[in-house]
Amino acid sequence: MKMTKREYMAYVGDTMPKSPHAANLLRAFITGGLICCVGQGLANMFYYFNLSIDDASAATSVVLIGAASLLTGLDLYGAIGKFGGAGSLVPITGFANSIVSAALEFKSEGFVLGMCAKMFTLAGPVLVFGFSASVIYGLILFFSGVR
Repeated sequence: MKMTKREYMAYVGDTMPKSPHAANLLRAFITGGLICCVGQGLANMFYYFNLSIDDASAATSVVLIGAASLLTGLDLYGAIGKFGGAGSLVPITGFANSIVSAALEFKSEGFVLGMCAKMFTLAGPVLVFGFSASVIYGLILFFSGVR
C-alpha cells in the first residue's frame, strides 16, 4: 500500500495516542517548582544559621546533589521523573541523577571499568560543551574589554 505524505500524516494523527500536554506541563511546573522551593528553603535555613550567602549556597548545592543521588540510588528519583517529566531535570538534581544512574547501570562491570568509566557517559558531553562555551564566552568578554 503506497501512501502519500499527507495520507501518512493523517493516518499517524488518527492512530497516535493523544498526549495530555496541559497536564504534563502542570506536573513539570509543580515538580520543578517544588525542587526549587526546597533548594530556596535550604538556602534560607543555612543563611538563618549564620552561614554567609556563599557558604549557604554551597551547602544547599551539596544537600541537593546528595538528596538526588540518594533518591536515585534508592530508585525513587525515577518515580519523580515519571510524574514530573522535564520538571525533574532541574539542573543540579537532574545532573546528579544522570551521573548516579549511569554509575549504577554499569556497576556490574566493575568499579574502575564499569562505574567510574561510565558514570559520565551522559554528563560528559554536557560538561565538555558547558566548559567550552564558558571559555569562549570568557575570551569574548576578555578581548572585548568588558569587565
